Amino acid sequence: MPSPTIAIVGRPNVGKSTIFNRIAGERISIVEDTPGVTRDRIYTKGEWLNQEFNVIDTGGIDLSEEPFKDQIKHQAEIAIEEADVIIFVTSVREGVTEDDELVANILYKSNTPVVLAVNKADNPELRNDIFDFYTLGLGEPFPISGSHGIGLGDVLDEAAKHFPDKTYTQEDSMIYFSLIGRPNVGKSSLINAMLGENRVIVSEIEGTTREAVDTRFVSASGQEFTMIDTAGMRKRGKVYEKTEKYSVMRAMRAIERSDVVLMVLDAKEGIREQDKKVAGYAHEAGCAIILVVNKWDLLEKKTNTMRKFEEKVRNEFLYLDYAPIIFVSAKTTQRLQQLPDLIERVGLNQNLRVPSSVLNDVIMDAVAINPTPTDKGRRLKIFYATQVSVKPPTFVIFVNDENLMHFSYSRFLENQIRRSFEFEGTPIRIIPRKRK
Repeated sequence: MPSPTIAIVGRPNVGKSTIFNRIAGERISIVEDTPGVTRDRIYTKGEWLNQEFNVIDTGGIDLSEEPFKDQIKHQAEIAIEEADVIIFVTSVREGVTEDDELVANILYKSNTPVVLAVNKADNPELRNDIFDFYTLGLGEPFPISGSHGIGLGDVLDEAAKHFPDKTYTQEDSMIYFSLIGRPNVGKSSLINAMLGENRVIVSEIEGTTREAVDTRFVSASGQEFTMIDTAGMRKRGKVYEKTEKYSVMRAMRAIERSDVVLMVLDAKEGIREQDKKVAGYAHEAGCAIILVVNKWDLLEKKTNTMRKFEEKVRNEFLYLDYAPIIFVSAKTTQRLQQLPDLIERVGLNQNLRVPSSVLNDVIMDAVAINPTPTDKGRRLKIFYATQVSVKPPTFVIFVNDENLMHFSYSRFLENQIRRSFEFEGTPIRIIPRKRK
């Protein structure tokens, strides 16, 4: 099931980013920042009381052209839309301000649980001043110090009480997929075109804890699919038109439940940094990936236009060299009929299991072609390998010392495995482990 999401909201200069960094940096069982989105510092993954969760720092919003109160309102609206629990940060030094009341009124009207944190309560004298914050009507205020980490455990304890407990059961034969990407690349148009052309709608089912609706359909070959209707697929008002980077965190819920991710690119606008961020998260999550270049009908065609565009995509997405590329048009439905078969193929590849005997033959042949590296006089020895899981296919290679397995040699072994088995569209993981 998707991890719960906590959003940190509040007016500027109350210490939201300090608290975010404290949670991420102090390792209250917190894991590292998600690759690809660290520049914006808006998203990290963490763990508290054996429960993984996502953390959003709304302090990264940059809407300098908007009036000050509009910026605060945008932060609160985004948090309400995306989070399961909200940590509302205020400051004991300034007391309850008009801007605090503005945010509180927005949060009060929502159905999202709110934990009220009063920051900068570094000493006992200041903690006596937190009672004024009861006037915000959001329950008990928790005194904390983001700079020193005081009280954060109590806040996370309270937030964990509101984590959703709904579980999901996914059918083995069903392939779950979603479309992700920047706003206005044509995701919604692709969805409508796919569902409207030679598809049999089976049913609509509840998907996420937020009651988003997933859509089941059957392809011409008889394969059943569930298309995940995510917050990341569609804009929900002007907030998202003006804060494009939030398409990243909106896509993450989709990715967590997907077997296959369709990363949608805009042929007319080309590739942007935001595309790499979103695709990078899908890659790290181990989803099978298809690069879908939409609006191909809008591009003026010349000799080798498709080949040159594909080369550009490969150069920009070097880590996705395993992902197939398809050029489509939601408007003209060009090549859309090929998508279900392609999704099915990469979905099956993600579940492929390789017999250990065959796998070890491939590994030994690879070592014969390119001997293992040495470091300070010690040579890497590979004893045997086995596949331990699927989604994505994961291989454990038992060695004399895992520190001798250089990234480049691990990459070489991955390429040899890909040449021997059909893993198009899916990342594979290689884990070196010392033989005991």
